[in-house]
Amino acid sequence: MVSRGGGAGPLRPRGRGGSGHRQSGADPGQRHALRLPAMADATLTGYVRPPWWARLFEALLKPWIEIVRDPEVPPVTLDRPVCYVLEHYGISNMLILDRACREAGLPSPLAPLPGDPLGRGRAYVALSRRRKGGMGRPANRTHSDALARLLMAHRLNPALDVQLVPVSILVGRAPDRQSGWFSVLFSENWALVGRFRRLLAILLNGRDTLVRFSPAFPVREIVGEDLPHERAVRKTARVLRGHFRRVREAVIGPDLSTRRLLVDRVVDAEPVRRAIADTARRENISPAEAWKKAYKYAWEIAADYSHPVVRSLSFGLTAFWNRIYDGVQVHHLDSLKAVAPGREVIYVPSHRSHMDYLLLSYLLYRNGIVPPHIVAGINLNMPVIGPILRRGGAFFIRRSIKGNALYAAVLGEYVAQLVAEGFSIEYFIEGGRSRTGRLLQPKGGMIAMTLRAFLRSPRRPVVFQPVYIGYEKLIEGDSYLDELTGRPKQKESIGALVVAAMGVLRRRYGQVAVSFGEPIHLEEVLAKHAEGWDGGAIDPEEKPAWFGAVVDELAERINVNINRAADVNPINLLAVVLLATPKHSMDEADLLAQLALSKKLLSALPYSDRVTVTPMSPEQVVAYGEAMGVIRRIRHPLGDVLAMEGDTAVLQSYFRNNVLHLFAAPAWIALCFQNNRRISRAGVLRLGRTIYPFVKGELFLPWSEAEFAERLDATIDLFIAEGLLSLASEDEGGILTRGPGQTDEVFRLRSIAHSLQQAFERYFIAVATLVRRGPRSISASELENFCQLAAQRLSLLYAPAAPEFFDKSLFRGFIARLRELKLVWPCPDGKLDFDDALRAWDKDAKIVLGRELRQTITHITSEPAAPAGRSSGEQPAYGG
Repeated sequence: MVSRGGGAGPLRPRGRGGSGHRQSGADPGQRHALRLPAMADATLTGYVRPPWWARLFEALLKPWIEIVRDPEVPPVTLDRPVCYVLEHYGISNMLILDRACREAGLPSPLAPLPGDPLGRGRAYVALSRRRKGGMGRPANRTHSDALARLLMAHRLNPALDVQLVPVSILVGRAPDRQSGWFSVLFSENWALVGRFRRLLAILLNGRDTLVRFSPAFPVREIVGEDLPHERAVRKTARVLRGHFRRVREAVIGPDLSTRRLLVDRVVDAEPVRRAIADTARRENISPAEAWKKAYKYAWEIAADYSHPVVRSLSFGLTAFWNRIYDGVQVHHLDSLKAVAPGREVIYVPSHRSHMDYLLLSYLLYRNGIVPPHIVAGINLNMPVIGPILRRGGAFFIRRSIKGNALYAAVLGEYVAQLVAEGFSIEYFIEGGRSRTGRLLQPKGGMIAMTLRAFLRSPRRPVVFQPVYIGYEKLIEGDSYLDELTGRPKQKESIGALVVAAMGVLRRRYGQVAVSFGEPIHLEEVLAKHAEGWDGGAIDPEEKPAWFGAVVDELAERINVNINRAADVNPINLLAVVLLATPKHSMDEADLLAQLALSKKLLSALPYSDRVTVTPMSPEQVVAYGEAMGVIRRIRHPLGDVLAMEGDTAVLQSYFRNNVLHLFAAPAWIALCFQNNRRISRAGVLRLGRTIYPFVKGELFLPWSEAEFAERLDATIDLFIAEGLLSLASEDEGGILTRGPGQTDEVFRLRSIAHSLQQAFERYFIAVATLVRRGPRSISASELENFCQLAAQRLSLLYAPAAPEFFDKSLFRGFIARLRELKLVWPCPDGKLDFDDALRAWDKDAKIVLGRELRQTITHITSEPAAPAGRSSGEQPAYGG
């Protein structure tokens, strides 16, 4: 059901370069060359017949062990001798390694290296060996004589060049298998276990054995550093142990402390102690009472991560996903696996459903990556559900902490502790679930806490990992529909959850796509903005001048990179095309042609290399939409009509908005020809540059103005090639023309233009209101309220608009960008002032909008708002 990705990062000694031989991307021919038969010539594979005792133990363990290799084709070449490195010695580890090597066609660890430099007739070393400690408990011996002998052999023989390949063996943590509930108790963890417990782990979880091969370690480089022998051995062992720890952290998570100990550390931290003292003084209470408040806050916030609970939840969620979804597609997971080891990963997904955090944590766990600690709203800390989520890694925060300095200090310290200890974290910078399908404007609170935690203790690099999550149907679809039509949001409760779950289990919700965007390295953003920062720790009370700029850029880039990883499913395509028509219906032939054109626009000029598009043909897309109940076929003798009807059409605007940004450039060009037959190419590009800052801020587009103009130019060439536009001779200045009347080409242009038309109408409402009222006559908040009323009225007079057409937050964002571009500015009394630059923008709108619509907007915006009748928060009915 879930597609998988793999890959391991290269292993290099600290402070030196390395030369790993990675072949995880080998083609089928190379893969076949590595998988030699088990009885191939020993000169090629190093295979020898194991001793009798190894064959006996292997025969006994074989029914209980099933191996998953990561990567499937190990990054090992056969041109040099291979010596494997294990983290811990054990007969079971040695036999599992031998079997994994044999299945991959690699040299056997039981065969001696050429010349037997280890002096033991084997080709593997272990960094530590269990020995019996006090009271029969296992202890560790970390010195490896075999490793010391191997390094000495390289010193004595300059021609010797052995590949030292680290291999991590984790029993009970394979990414795509599951076993019984009892086996959770014996799954892989950080505890050092004895032989009996290891045996139970193999019997219960051996079919979930992960063997992770890493790129070769450069032994010859270490020897070439000319360090004293003992120091070289210690350095090699230290680097290898660090590597194994990073792999273990990436697979099963950091070594966890108990919740109580973590809470104690938070309350004991100096920033929290200062906040406790300030609270006691400000609220005139005793320090003990203030300390109790801080402790209560920390206990309310802190997660209580439990690996057995996480593993148990994975079993239940597997059945749940199979029950409601037809599949979960995962894109670009390999890029995450390549960047995650050794870094603090902050997952920042889009937030469209309560399923988001469950899906992401589940997919990470099933693909061999430790699930993150998740920031959850305190409203989810309900009886029964809250404790389960808390043990699954959720920590709960209040929706608003403004004015509560003590709570802010405790939360900030808790996040700092997580970052310092290497826990991955997940949060939604949108602040809440999007009800319109667009990315919401980011909120920088959690980003600021993460940045502050890193600056306080920059132990390991921090990387933000944007994640796009796309659905074909929403579990919350009905509640979103109610909220969009003006009904208040229902408060979460156990009863409502049970009722909703019963309804969910009776439906199918199509497929889900989880796509990992391009990661954002915090140090790169700091290098751009943080002048004077030398990489050292900064006092948490200090706030550098560049702090806000770093937070703003991170927030912006996160949303941009989420959009750059969009997945276009069949439902998205149907919504984009059908909602562009007045009655949300099309003749079947026209629908197929428009779907083909939409796919052509996405493939000919890719938005980014991480955008994925459904491979379905237009005919398959239509059939799929009918099967999902999204469109209805209306039979007719002159040709069938396909339509979205009623509430379905309203909700489909959500799925259109998921991918609206991908069509921004084509939609702008088509919009220019909505009411013009002829316009110069230079005019289209000039107007595009003018409008771009506003569209960029609303849709989180990735280009600069110059890059957007280049994309417009390339899209014009594509429109000409498709016959949608024609280009007159260069003597006429490169005039572009469209066809006359109601031709198919004009119909297709109008369909493409529709996705951006309402955004431009929204902009013109705001600008027209300012120009008609005059400078210094209306404040920003008054303008927001009036624009919302004007948009509602426009929706009543003309074709029903999408719900976000009269969304006050979009008007607020547009006004903010007018201020950023210095087109308007506030006066001391709060009124907005402007000059002729805004009037010029008002004139440009005449080129794009039709005369009737312009006159209606001008008439509406020239009238004062009615004092009674309907409040600004009330919304009219609409159809899509």
